[in-house]
Amino acid sequence: MRRLSKRKALTLVKELDAFPKVPESYVESSASGGTVSLLAFTLIAVLALLEFFVYRDTWMNYEYEVDKDFNRNLRINMDITVAMKCQDISADALELRDTLVDHDSLTYEPVNFDLTPQQEEWRIKLLHFRHRLRLEHALQDVLFKAAIEERPPAPPKNEDDLLGACRIHGHVYVRKVAGNVHILAGKSVKHPRGHAHVSHFINEELFNFSHRIDHLSFGEVIPGMVSPLDGTEKVTAVSSHMFQYFVTIVPTRLNTHRISANMHQFSITEQDRVINHIIGSHGIPGIFMRYDISSLMVKVTETHMPFWKFLVRLCGIIGGIFSTTGILHGVLGFLADIVCCRFQIGPNRRLKEPPEIQQPLYETLTSLEN
Repeated sequence: MRRLSKRKALTLVKELDAFPKVPESYVESSASGGTVSLLAFTLIAVLALLEFFVYRDTWMNYEYEVDKDFNRNLRINMDITVAMKCQDISADALELRDTLVDHDSLTYEPVNFDLTPQQEEWRIKLLHFRHRLRLEHALQDVLFKAAIEERPPAPPKNEDDLLGACRIHGHVYVRKVAGNVHILAGKSVKHPRGHAHVSHFINEELFNFSHRIDHLSFGEVIPGMVSPLDGTEKVTAVSSHMFQYFVTIVPTRLNTHRISANMHQFSITEQDRVINHIIGSHGIPGIFMRYDISSLMVKVTETHMPFWKFLVRLCGIIGGIFSTTGILHGVLGFLADIVCCRFQIGPNRRLKEPPEIQQPLYETLTSLEN
């Protein structure tokens, strides 16, 4: 009984076979068919290899949602060189309603404002790369995935009498509200209504707010990231000059195979003018960075193609090429048969036509009848 049931099951499975089986005696091989088959196999191999490279690659997926993390502080990273001595300037961060933020983590380092040839070459390359980022946004995805950290050449040790600039670098933590970071002449002094910069002992004619922004970013420092202001250099010959940068910050959560961090992308609008109270251009000479934080957050995730999707695409390539080449081979063979038959039918018709009756034979037959 068991053997009988197994035979019935095997017979039922055979009856369900939907694939046609053509005997080898019914198949005719030809040179054209072999050529098409060879081209099809080559094309399948090439496309399958390219599809494998696509499967190995990854891409960045962007999602947008409302930023609900209000308790986390915002980190501001800066590395700015100002063409004034360190004892004559001070950098401060103010939150909304002029709340002064502790900035003891900032370091003031006397340096030369002029760069060495190696440093200037690095800055020019950085500016060129920023320009390419504005034109080709896909480069940002490459930076996200690579996370390669490169640093500019270290400045050489200089003599103390040549140091006429100040490098302000470090980071400060502020709340996630609007505020500003400014660099003004004189040291800041706290008072009940905010703070003030004492600059009475500094000659205003010696003010020089020419500056270079080597780095400015918000949030965690991501290796290899290039910010919109990195490498910016502003030089002025006027002492009473005010530089303003209006920054719009977008919180970003980055998740890649190499790194996972909370960073902040931002856009910049620049404005600078000379302070002249006579013509109505009021203000304070200095460097101001006013920032505002967007309520939307961007989630950037590195995505990989699933294996099942790779198999489906691979089967589609193989089956599509076989079907397409079979159809093209049949159509071209049909057209070739039509053209060849036309050339063969023409000469055959000429051979089957009756020969013309020669004139002497016609005359003989006519005389016999008479």
